[in-house]
Amino acid sequence: MYAAVTVTLSRDEMERRRLEAAEDLLKGITQARVARKFGVSRTTASRWCRTLEGQGMERLRKRKAPGRPSRLSPSQLAEVREIFAAGPRASGIDADRWTTARLAHAIQGRFAIRYDPDHVGRLMHRLGLRPKSAPVHEVYATPVAAVEMQL
Repeated sequence: MYAAVTVTLSRDEMERRRLEAAEDLLKGITQARVARKFGVSRTTASRWCRTLEGQGMERLRKRKAPGRPSRLSPSQLAEVREIFAAGPRASGIDADRWTTARLAHAIQGRFAIRYDPDHVGRLMHRLGLRPKSAPVHEVYATPVAAVEMQL
């Protein structure tokens, strides 16, 4: 049998695929063939064909992604990067490493905008921010005094 391969395309690549498929559909190639050629379901090829016939090629172009707009402006997001780079101590937090909860606290203190720590994790990912990893002895090791007491 065939192994399923999952491929993640960017929005630009998806648009290019739709437009190329539309050109093939306009040339008279069947929906089934278009589906096989572009690795999509026949339902998807059929939807593209209906859109092409009813609303034209322009409707197959990518549109602005839906979703709630960011509560932070682009300049504030740049400032979040600076806050992150300066470290938690520069924001008055008594720690050496950022956590999502700490950065959420710093954002709220600076901009008066409250974010859930889970969302701050997504925000950090979007901004390309990576926290320093914890030293190995903090993560895995048991304090030496506790080990000696157990022995």
